[in-house]
Amino acid sequence: MPWTNLIIAGLFEIGFASTLKLTEGFTRLWPTAIFTVCIILSFLFLNKAVKDIPIGTAYAVWTGIGAVGTVIVGILVYKEPATALRLFFIATLIGSIIGLKLATTTT
Repeated sequence: MPWTNLIIAGLFEIGFASTLKLTEGFTRLWPTAIFTVCIILSFLFLNKAVKDIPIGTAYAVWTGIGAVGTVIVGILVYKEPATALRLFFIATLIGSIIGLKLATTTT
């Protein structure tokens, strides 16, 4: 369950990072509300995960999920470039996240 909580936390991180641009400096109500709900839920699930997963691993995986997901949202939604080099580094980041999962034992 701790890894499930960590994945959920990462998904909510994608949510808050992706909506940040839409808030326009927190001047738009609904994007700001979505951002706020996502950030709160992300930290709540991260907090649950770190009870059983070492903080360094949990934080790295959480930010990695958020980074990969936000880049993908940027490409698909915000029409950011999907260059071969960007995709290569996204793949290496995914590999690193998997590696941390495989190399970590939970309590």
